[in-house]
Amino acid sequence: MFETQPGLIDDIRARFAHVDTCPFQGPRVFFENAGGALTLNSVVETTARYAAIPDNQGRDNPASAALVATIAKAKADAMVMLNADGGQVFVGESGTELLFRMIRSACLGAPKGGNVLGSTLEHPASRSAATRWAELTNRPYISVPHDNATGAVEAADYAAHVTPDTRVATILHTSPVTGMGVDVAAISAAIRAVSPECLIIVDGIQHAAHGHIDIASYGIDGYAISPYKVFSRHGYGLAWISGRMGGLSHDALAGGPAENWELGTRDTGSYATFSDVVDYLEWLGSQFTDSTDRRARLGAAGTAIHAHEKSLTDAMLSGIGNLKGLADMEGVEIIGGTDNPRREGLVSVAVRHVPSDELVKRLSEQGIRVHIRKDDHYSGNILKPLNLSSCVRVSLCHYNTHQEVAQFLTAMQEITAPPA
Repeated sequence: MFETQPGLIDDIRARFAHVDTCPFQGPRVFFENAGGALTLNSVVETTARYAAIPDNQGRDNPASAALVATIAKAKADAMVMLNADGGQVFVGESGTELLFRMIRSACLGAPKGGNVLGSTLEHPASRSAATRWAELTNRPYISVPHDNATGAVEAADYAAHVTPDTRVATILHTSPVTGMGVDVAAISAAIRAVSPECLIIVDGIQHAAHGHIDIASYGIDGYAISPYKVFSRHGYGLAWISGRMGGLSHDALAGGPAENWELGTRDTGSYATFSDVVDYLEWLGSQFTDSTDRRARLGAAGTAIHAHEKSLTDAMLSGIGNLKGLADMEGVEIIGGTDNPRREGLVSVAVRHVPSDELVKRLSEQGIRVHIRKDDHYSGNILKPLNLSSCVRVSLCHYNTHQEVAQFLTAMQEITAPPA
């Protein structure tokens, strides 16, 4: 989609650092976005600028006031991006740390008894936190099985397991192994239909780079993002919590503001770099709508991102030009199947006659960066039911191109060719 507008894909790619060259390897195609997306050049510049400032927030001087204003702006920007009409945004150590903190507070703050609900689709960031705090609060943990064929979980699956005394529930918005998104609003509604007061927390870490986030429509209490997976940098996570969640007892300094969920002095630069992300997405959306409304532009960006990434993954699966797609290559198994509308910028494959580690190595030798997922604590929940010891994850973002897909398919056609 972006490549049909003259100059747009070049303009997009020019805004990212190391878009086609690794500073250690040299020229390469970056298909490892699920491990961490490319970083905006503006984020790099902002990080350096704020790292040099010695002042802290909360002091009576102009620098401190500027830092406080930067944080306030970033929180407001994040609320617009998330389309949250209440609650609050705050940052922490990482998306994983914030999921643990929200789930812990929910389990400790919910009425005694009942159960904690999650799914087998989830990343250990939420699943480990939920099972740990279910045990420590003397509640059973109920695990909703995901569908191995689709690589996703549906509202009906949750509806079959939720009970009136389900106190806390977790949802994974998009799987970083299968690449499939779920309908958060429908799952949340299915939970609330049976347990209206359940505290619902969503892992949005994989989803955030791939399209819309619409918290106002989800009916949830917590949502976590890892900004390094959405064009920012490592070193912080970002969370949104509802007013109800914010009012729960939580870790805080004694005598401090009751609503404060941040611990210690946060890095102002992290907040500022999230504003860079929102500014970039607003710019991108402005290429597809004449509206000057920020939320409308962000929505247009999400729609365009989803369309472009679908075009890329469709080409990867079905072929491009005279190149065969993965679906037509001998011995290639595609997790989640070929025709799956839930897919968000990610294709995971296993090749019968090429071990996954060798496939990653051989693609790297041809300048294509991908990643292995193993039957371990990160991905075993997805791979074990499929009788796979590993797979190779090919993850894209909207700055990738059809030419890069063609380069990948050319390499795959050579690597997967059966031995003579």
